Amino acid sequence: MEIKNIQVMRGPNYWSNYRQKLIVMKLDLEKYEELPTNKIPKFYERIMKALPSLYEHRCSEGKAGGLCERMQEGTWLGHVIEHVALEFQVLAGMDCGYGRTRSTGEYGVYKVVFSYLSEEAGIYAGKAAVEFVRAIAEQKAFDVKNVIETLKDIWADEVPGPSTQSILDEAIRRNIPVTRMDDHSLYMLGYGRNQQLFRATVMGTTTNLAVESVACKWFTKEVLGKAGISVPKGVTIYTKKELEEVIDELPFPWVIKPIDGNHGRGITANIRNKEVALKAANQAWKISDKIIVEEYVEGADYRFLVINYKLIAVAKRTPACVRGDGQLTIRELIAKENENPKRGVGHEKVLTKIKIDNHTKALLKEAGLGLDDILPLGKEIMLKKTANLSTGGTSTDVTDSVHPFNVFLAERIARLFQLDVCGIDIMAKDVTQPIRKGNGAVIEVNAGPGFRMHTHPSIGTPREVAKPVIDMLFPDNSNGRIPIVAITGTNGKTTTTRLIAHMAQQAGKSVGYTTTEGVYINGHTILEGDCSGPQSARTILADPMVDFAVLECARGGILRSGLAFDECDVSIVTNVTEDHLGLGDIHTLEDYAQVKEVVPRSTSEEGYSILNADDDLVYNMRHAVSSMVVLFSMKQDNERIMEHCEKGGMAVFVQDDYFVVQTGETVIRILAVNRTPITLGGKAEFMVANVLPSIAAAIVSGFTIEDIRIALSSFIPSPELTPGRMNLFEFAHCQLMLDYAHNASGFEGIQKYMDKVDATSKICIIGATGDRRDEDIRNLGKYAASTFDEIIIRHDKDGRGRTNEELTALVMEGIHSVNTHPRVEVISDEASAIEFAVTHAPQDAFIFVCADHVKHSIELVRKLQEKLLYSMSKVS
Repeated sequence: MEIKNIQVMRGPNYWSNYRQKLIVMKLDLEKYEELPTNKIPKFYERIMKALPSLYEHRCSEGKAGGLCERMQEGTWLGHVIEHVALEFQVLAGMDCGYGRTRSTGEYGVYKVVFSYLSEEAGIYAGKAAVEFVRAIAEQKAFDVKNVIETLKDIWADEVPGPSTQSILDEAIRRNIPVTRMDDHSLYMLGYGRNQQLFRATVMGTTTNLAVESVACKWFTKEVLGKAGISVPKGVTIYTKKELEEVIDELPFPWVIKPIDGNHGRGITANIRNKEVALKAANQAWKISDKIIVEEYVEGADYRFLVINYKLIAVAKRTPACVRGDGQLTIRELIAKENENPKRGVGHEKVLTKIKIDNHTKALLKEAGLGLDDILPLGKEIMLKKTANLSTGGTSTDVTDSVHPFNVFLAERIARLFQLDVCGIDIMAKDVTQPIRKGNGAVIEVNAGPGFRMHTHPSIGTPREVAKPVIDMLFPDNSNGRIPIVAITGTNGKTTTTRLIAHMAQQAGKSVGYTTTEGVYINGHTILEGDCSGPQSARTILADPMVDFAVLECARGGILRSGLAFDECDVSIVTNVTEDHLGLGDIHTLEDYAQVKEVVPRSTSEEGYSILNADDDLVYNMRHAVSSMVVLFSMKQDNERIMEHCEKGGMAVFVQDDYFVVQTGETVIRILAVNRTPITLGGKAEFMVANVLPSIAAAIVSGFTIEDIRIALSSFIPSPELTPGRMNLFEFAHCQLMLDYAHNASGFEGIQKYMDKVDATSKICIIGATGDRRDEDIRNLGKYAASTFDEIIIRHDKDGRGRTNEELTALVMEGIHSVNTHPRVEVISDEASAIEFAVTHAPQDAFIFVCADHVKHSIELVRKLQEKLLYSMSKVS
């Protein structure tokens, strides 16, 4: 068996719009195509012994043991690998349950598809599943335990902590898009101008000044003290000598802590003698050069959580401890407590495992105990001096019993530091009474406080602390989204994208858009190249300037990793015709249509899918969408749009040489076709077809009719506004048009346009792309010979697997099928081909250049214009 490639889906995709996180593994079973599970001796018995939990897989049988039945009856190993990859992840703590295995149409080669939570873990699980199944089939040993442990390690590095996860869960519940921005805990909620960033529980709305202020514990005490708030007395010191001086000035008990520590690191509380003080100071100096020595305040440890300057929750924190049963040693009691499924490593679960460290041993020693002593029945022993959950502590919710003054106190402290998310640590004897001198003191103020003590208290009522965070970031129940218009289809995507972006700018939007030429924001080029994939779309969606996104969604990106967004407001499918068939295991036009259908299927229920009613495959997509449908057609008498409008639907079409919009019985004229420059006076029918869905998108986006008319009138087919789309260049004796036509449908449109062009000679420069089918390359020559008087064949620098000679031969076969005595030149270099065509063209000729790298081709034509003008000026 051989893994031919692995793709990671990160958004709506060919396999599923709902299950967006999928691994797609292309697997060649090789000899095992002839050996299903029932033909491999003892395969079922061995695999179930090695991985007995596979019994729970229901498979298509819909019941536990379903996969087992399939393996006993006989199923192919790709199907088994799919289930093993899922089970490996489940055993490592990742809830992954979706899978599919489908033939590619190539003998023995399958697409094995399964869900993941961690990309790295999903890829590893897929590869490990192949090796495991191979080992079972070949009766070899395989270490399943090692695979599971490796997956656990991968997941532990990636899984969000409970605090972060609570915010993510609330955002998802509110239908707010969630994007992970790095390998740690930085997330973006929402898109574009409406986005909000956060890391852990520090919000993008929290100022750096506020975070830095409370990071300095001494400064925090000074601010609180000056505000009349009870704080413990103390001093800051740098050296051991200063510490010894403090011993004579500040009576025990003490607390020693680093001046800028967090999560309880380096803190020692209830210090009662010099020896312990020296050890505690050394621990604190490991965290910070400057440490605080302060009086120990008697009472329980409380955490007050303030969000958006309102007290949301209060938890009483208890240090890690164990209670004796008269039989187990303290070490065994700790181990038993750590087996609690609620306890994990770090912040991965609601409680943290108790670590035996020097502090633990010192506390036990103070109590006259050791780790191997048996703790008497009912006796409780503290294992840490601090009550942080990160050191194994537990929490009790006491929110409802807090005195009103203490509510006021917490909210006042948050405002003193301008911290919109704030954790306040208070030692108090009784929180039902005002916290003043004698009853307690404020110990610390924290930016980025943990939530898990409030969301999952050991005792008491769980508090919804993430909801007020999301309400603060997204008031009035907003969802942080910006309008997204997504365009797909075979031809016309780029022009439609650019025209809609032009309309949106006319309507006053700050527009970001992506095309096969680049990424643009408000008309400025951000990136160049083919940017019609998901990574470019993410660039737009993550930009805080953008409040309206128009995204070209090409076949390649959809197949490689899915869409960049979870849903769009408006989708457009221009058409579906033959192109790229045979690539990416897409062999038929119906397969190709299914790829394009991913975009309209991603349209929100409140959004609009704009579909071509003249194209059967596109029109049929209306059954697959959950959104409202708008139709467009080149024909005013199209029965489909007539029926749609009779039912109250919207359609855009051409009527009496005008672009019109009809909703129900209401018809609105937009603009005459011949007054719309992009249509070249109505001669370019395929441009007329691009204008129709653009008008529909503008209407459903709420643009005014006047803005739409102005935008249509000012959208000129030029290298600046529509590079590579019907760009016309004037020479002294001829005209040259440059276009990106690259498939059968595109050439049909060019053919119709050229029929309307009056010229003494029609010349074409064409180049074939090597990764297309033989028949596609022949068709290129066929269309050229049917349309033009003279043909010049050029070659791309990258033949994509074919030689120039092969490409020329196939193009010539197509030409000869139409014209047995063609006028053909072969000039490989594009610049030389263009110069030859122009310099040898007769008076009033028309040259058509099929461009591949549009920007480069435009530059070549402009340089030739300058060169010829210069030559003419010298002659004159």
